[in-house]
Amino acid sequence: MPMSLPHSPALTPDDGRVASVLRSPKLFMRETLAGVITALALIPEVISFSVVAGVDPKVSLIASVVLCLAMSVFGGRPAMVTAAAGSVALVIGPMVHQHGVQYILPAVILAGLIQILFGALGMARLMRFIPQAVMTGFVNALGVLIFFAQVPHFWSKSPLIVGLFVLTLLIVIWAPRFIKSVPSPLIAIVILTIFTVTSGQILPTVGDEGSMSGGLPGLTQLLVPLNMQTLSIIWPCALSIAFVGLMESLLTAKLVDELTLTPSSKRRESIGLGVANIMSGFYGGIAGCAMIGQTIVNVEMGKGRSRISTLAAGVILLLLVTALSEVMAKIPMAVLAGIMAIVAFKTFNWHSVQPAAVKAVPVAETAVMLVTVAATVFTGNLAIGVVGGIIVMAIIPARLKHKHKHKHKHKHKVKAGKSSPDQGK
Repeated sequence: MPMSLPHSPALTPDDGRVASVLRSPKLFMRETLAGVITALALIPEVISFSVVAGVDPKVSLIASVVLCLAMSVFGGRPAMVTAAAGSVALVIGPMVHQHGVQYILPAVILAGLIQILFGALGMARLMRFIPQAVMTGFVNALGVLIFFAQVPHFWSKSPLIVGLFVLTLLIVIWAPRFIKSVPSPLIAIVILTIFTVTSGQILPTVGDEGSMSGGLPGLTQLLVPLNMQTLSIIWPCALSIAFVGLMESLLTAKLVDELTLTPSSKRRESIGLGVANIMSGFYGGIAGCAMIGQTIVNVEMGKGRSRISTLAAGVILLLLVTALSEVMAKIPMAVLAGIMAIVAFKTFNWHSVQPAAVKAVPVAETAVMLVTVAATVFTGNLAIGVVGGIIVMAIIPARLKHKHKHKHKHKHKVKAGKSSPDQGK
């Protein structure tokens, strides 16, 4: 069952190449503006994830800058956004709360080395064997999680907060019909932030989510001895960081491949993620992985296609965190929530839950998709959802997997002939 995400027009061969973008002012402006809205979309989630991880918001923001810039160079999937993600924060949090933040650096370094080894050995190719039903469940669960993460920011008794949320939706949906040169989310953020600042309205803003003091931190110091006791503390967390980060990044890369109709190198993505996490550990203190919501913002809303878009996102985020921290702090959370709510809607595979589509596929596929969604939403952990879906697919009787096979045999052959091979090298 193919995913019915909103596909963009087919790209020209040079459209995603950095040299081509640099030669074209129009493409360069498109990529840069895509980076701007991506950076703004990163801020609220990264700050909220820092609370889960037990670190200062500034730490996660600077780590996101390092990750985004590093993966713009080393990553295997152009235009995919990597930052301090919630799934990684979930596995770092328990270690930090139990042993302290000083163990993050060695844990992140060990996780990065595991990811580099994973990629160097060519094990990223294993991702192609993940069933399509699990991929669909992964996408749907992400859509649900992204939406419910926004609810606290707009579900309010204040008419102004609800009004800003609704106005954001209207601007993002309708502005592209009249203004095509500037991404609609950026229009919404600028107009509604100016409105709230000039009108003197007191509303929850980005600044209320955490410290927005300017400046850059120094290199992270190693504060624990490198001995067996430290290894015994960090290895469970390091393994979790490595494999949760890899799973989310490689699944997201596969999704963006389908969304943009372009291939990516999963091997390079794995090695690049390991290198980026080690760099982030030394200069930020927390690891990360691909962020599907912000990637959708970049690829779908901003039409970003090259490494220039993610490079711009990293640079803009750096400026916002340092020189423009006071400006960033004034952005209303309701506006960012409106943008991310549309991202959630675009992420969810609505075709997979239509009655006609459900009837047309084997019972096993629907069951696996639902298990993946349920496990992910209830645990908040994408890795658990994906593994749960794969296990269910493995134990479901063969007769349920092939119940409708005879009806769709010809269709599947046609789809197989049209699908492009997934490059794992």
